[in-house]
Amino acid sequence: MIATLGAVGCGLPPGQDIRSGRVTAVLDGDTIAVAGVGTVRYLGIDTPELHHPRKPVERFAARAAAMNRRLVAGRTVRLETDIEERDAYGRLLAYVYVGDVMVNARLVAEGMAEAYPFAPNTLHKARFARLERQAMRARRGQWGPAEGGPPWGAVSPSG
Repeated sequence: MIATLGAVGCGLPPGQDIRSGRVTAVLDGDTIAVAGVGTVRYLGIDTPELHHPRKPVERFAARAAAMNRRLVAGRTVRLETDIEERDAYGRLLAYVYVGDVMVNARLVAEGMAEAYPFAPNTLHKARFARLERQAMRARRGQWGPAEGGPPWGAVSPSG
């Protein structure tokens, strides 16, 4: 069941809830399918590639997808947009909430995702950067010693 809280393309200011619905599929660590909405790409974060047409499965991709699945599969989510509502692939771009928990932020905090600001959709850029630094310092998830450190190039814990 979908509750439409606003219309796509109606010029809502950043941070407006536009939709909610039940998650019907978790496609990877940062992409889901929502009933009545379609494919949703999480804003402000990036997880290792699980399904890429030209790349092999990246290290930690399955673990990031599994955590995303635990957080959202079968649940009703609330979707909050930023400046742009859709990407070039037609996916809704959103901050995804289960209750009061922003899933995007939780994935970064647990070291399952990197902060990935992509202008102009940067409403939570500072929050994600702070959570990423904390995860790196605490060596959580992909930043952990068993994972060999940063997954994409050398990144210092200071940021």
